[in-house]
Amino acid sequence: MLNAEKIRQDFPILNRQVNGKPLVYLDNAATSQTPQQVIDVIVDYYANYNANIHRGVHTLSQEATDKYEEARHIIQKHFNAKHAHEIIMTAGTTHGINLVASGFTNILQKGDEVLVSALEHHSNIVPWQMLCQKTGATLKVIPMNTEGELLLTDYEALLSEKTKLVFVNHISNALGTINPIEYIINKAHKVGAAVLVDGAQACPHLKADMQALDVDFYVVSAHKMCGPTGVGMLYGKEKWLSKLPPYQGGGEMISEVTFQKSTYADLPHKFEAGTPNICGGIAFGAAINYMNRIGFSEIAAYEHELLTYATTELQAIDGLKIYGTAKEKTSVISFNIKGIHPYDIGTLLDKMGIAVRTGHHCAQPIMNFYQIPGTVRASFAFYNTKKEVDALVAGVKKAKMMLS
Repeated sequence: MLNAEKIRQDFPILNRQVNGKPLVYLDNAATSQTPQQVIDVIVDYYANYNANIHRGVHTLSQEATDKYEEARHIIQKHFNAKHAHEIIMTAGTTHGINLVASGFTNILQKGDEVLVSALEHHSNIVPWQMLCQKTGATLKVIPMNTEGELLLTDYEALLSEKTKLVFVNHISNALGTINPIEYIINKAHKVGAAVLVDGAQACPHLKADMQALDVDFYVVSAHKMCGPTGVGMLYGKEKWLSKLPPYQGGGEMISEVTFQKSTYADLPHKFEAGTPNICGGIAFGAAINYMNRIGFSEIAAYEHELLTYATTELQAIDGLKIYGTAKEKTSVISFNIKGIHPYDIGTLLDKMGIAVRTGHHCAQPIMNFYQIPGTVRASFAFYNTKKEVDALVAGVKKAKMMLS
């Protein structure tokens, strides 16, 4: 059984105070905290072998290159990609999505259709709108119900031989809904469509198996799973990565350059122009190792316990409504209190040392569906405790009393 109190000792930031109160950090869906084990890896890089990679024959460059490529293999193994070169190191989920969208600019044609779910983060909507504007393709939306679940019958009805791409998140950042992506991928493939899954919210809670899912593209960010910001991963099937053109031009992604013509490097370097976030990539691998040592099945079971407890306690508050009540969901609770703006609740909670997220969570279509300006979102990680849930509930009750 996971020992949250012991795990908390790995996270220095959890010992600090905010506004004179012990920090209760419940904004993990935005960014998780970083354990000392990963911080040590970052310090070690800059203190002992900071150098550019893939280009130098000197010792520091070779050491940095070895560590960076070792991290790529850690990521490959964790996500069960068939080949290490199917792992493209990116600046994060948004970067990975835009890389794929750019690649399809010369593939999509007028009359083609792409499907996106109603549960998406803006980063998995806007790039596809831009792609459709460039190509003349049509964007269609897979609708949702009031529980925050996708309407799969409607999804099947939208699929046709015109469908070329399907985009869906594995888990909704705003509602915590776990989407049935295996089903979505299987149905899309039957009409010949490729599928990109935004795994940013899933990667801290579960292990996604690329080969078992048979997904074409999968994107994640390290900062959602105890790693640093500014680094992430795009998984792509070799056949698709070979077909797509480079996203950026520059050093590292070339094989040979003359003023008449340039040829591109093999995968994965074809998509990794310029000096990467070397330290970030190495730390990403360390963060994955850290979470695997704890165990994802243990993490899932513990976070589900927190979710159940927090849901029960919050629902007991008169006037509080939870948005997103899917049968399958992870440890995210979005809620409002009747007659009170979510921003005001979040501001008062911060005065009590409780960090939550307020607003539309970069998911305005979801808020428009519910006809609300936004929500208060409490998102839990494996280092949170029931005591912190109690602090949240007490804080919400106090905020309600002050604002009513």
